[in-house]
Amino acid sequence: MLVRRETTADHDVVHALHRDAFAHGPTEDGRPASDGAAEARLVDELRADGHLLNAMTFVAERDGVVVGHVAMSAATVDGRAGELVALGPLGVLPEHQRTGVGSALVHAALGAADALDVRGVVLLGHPEYYPRFGFGPAVEHGITPPHDWGPRFFLLRRLTAWGDGIRGAFRYADPFERVD
Repeated sequence: MLVRRETTADHDVVHALHRDAFAHGPTEDGRPASDGAAEARLVDELRADGHLLNAMTFVAERDGVVVGHVAMSAATVDGRAGELVALGPLGVLPEHQRTGVGSALVHAALGAADALDVRGVVLLGHPEYYPRFGFGPAVEHGITPPHDWGPRFFLLRRLTAWGDGIRGAFRYADPFERVD
């Protein structure tokens, strides 16, 4: 598997990948069926609005085929930009899920953010999946979510530049507010 930065040539493939990765019927925990269009459109809008961070956005290839993608986007804390970034969506084609692709993409994104002196990475995600990468409840570090999602799902990974920390209200880039 090769993890590399996303290029312009990947855009259509990445759109289809997220559509397929997030398409599902009704789930056991009661989530309604989805065609994956919202996540695919979110990545397109983040890119079009200039919020996608190219140096931290990656695809994973197997045998020359893009099988996974992680988006990293700009965010603010109490209106300040550049201290924290948002991870997501993270999508892997269904036939490649649970094979290490998602983990490789998360590690690449976190490594890039750390190398660029980002102080931390925030995401809305599964509380049993993301702690393996060092994520924990953001509210425990004074970062409050833009919506009442519950502290188990709004997660933060502090990086080397965290220093004495940051506190305040987190806000995703505008395209997140437009997701259906």
